[in-house]
Amino acid sequence: MCHLPYCSGAACGVGSATFTILNFTGETEAKPAAMHDAKPKILIYSHDSFGLGHLRRCRAIAHSLVDSLPGASVLILSGSPIIGSFEFKTRVDFVRVPGVTKLRNGAYTSLSLPIDIEETMAIRASIIERTAEVFEPDIFIVDKEPTGLRGEVRQTLETLKDRGVHLVLGLRDVMDDPDDLREEWQRKQAHPALDDLYDEVWIFGLKEIFDPLEGVGVSPSVYDKTLYTGYLRSSPPKVGHSADDLPFGETPFILVTPGGGGDGVELVDWVLRAYEARTRPLFPALIMLGPFMDHNHQTQFMERAEQVRDVKVKRFTAQMEPLVEAAVGVVGMGGYNTFCEILSFNRPALLVPRVVPRQEQMIRALKAEEAGLLSVLPIDNYPDTDLMIKALSRLPRQPAPLSAGIPDLLEGLDTINRRVVGILRARAAAAPQTLAAG
Repeated sequence: MCHLPYCSGAACGVGSATFTILNFTGETEAKPAAMHDAKPKILIYSHDSFGLGHLRRCRAIAHSLVDSLPGASVLILSGSPIIGSFEFKTRVDFVRVPGVTKLRNGAYTSLSLPIDIEETMAIRASIIERTAEVFEPDIFIVDKEPTGLRGEVRQTLETLKDRGVHLVLGLRDVMDDPDDLREEWQRKQAHPALDDLYDEVWIFGLKEIFDPLEGVGVSPSVYDKTLYTGYLRSSPPKVGHSADDLPFGETPFILVTPGGGGDGVELVDWVLRAYEARTRPLFPALIMLGPFMDHNHQTQFMERAEQVRDVKVKRFTAQMEPLVEAAVGVVGMGGYNTFCEILSFNRPALLVPRVVPRQEQMIRALKAEEAGLLSVLPIDNYPDTDLMIKALSRLPRQPAPLSAGIPDLLEGLDTINRRVVGILRARAAAAPQTLAAG
């Protein structure tokens, strides 16, 4: 269901006979539904300095859009060093800009190239601007960073705004502690972009669970153009898995995933400690380390797991969905995509969220626990082995998250698809009028 204040159900619905635009006087005007451009183009920007979350979210949206719009093309701009490890559907492609990584002191540095960060950012900004110029998108979706990493998409936003491209900022359900996010956006001069450049803000969550804009200091006009989509549903595997594909055959297992893994060392160590010292029966565990975990830690964990009964460790897979679907419970850190997979496959979950450098995972985990969706074990208790053993023992018996009965929880992709259709119809209707005026 669309919650935009100026958008009716007909505006967003696929196959609607008309759509409705609310003009500045508050009056509605019916427009014809036909889209003159049967091959719309959508450009998505994801800065991807660290982790998997941004890439996987953008990929899910891109795949959903081409499934719902047979003529559409989606191009993803990404800095992820592992984007090539993922499969993309027909009519979805990507342009990889030079990678950067964030240091512990908060500064950025080039990921691979032995050049100054300012040179790297200049190259990235140039590629982004030129790609947008040649691709000529109808819609430009920017993930998380209102002006891009270190402002690298600001010029592209201004250029596309002048050309009439529909600009959308996409935000996950939780960004950070509101005080920290307010200071960050003020420092990055994000508020003028929110007010003057973006046509819409999409929040990939539910306001009833958490509102990432509350307390951040955005203007009323930003709220007026904000759409809370619901969470993004993960798709089940196209081909069903057999017992031979699963880590323990037909034996039920717990899946442990720290996402990208770069900050998941404590979680994996804590779980391994629990199995090494188990004082009660536990289901077998499959631990996915993540591609960004330090290689030395990966090696140590794999060696430890070889000495523990019913524990298997793997470094990385781009196809987490079959494992989440097959597991009797999931242990994670509370990243956005892991959370969406837990909801999508309705699996009991235990989250052990990080608290630095952002409060995002902790806020999401506590709000989800408050809503009856899962349980939380704060990282402050690490490495209390008994606590982890008890939590792992309880996990498969926890209520599944969808038993909480929260409406529209996983409507995110459907809402986005409907809204994109509404935007494209509005552009198609406006095009003849623009030509006539010219």
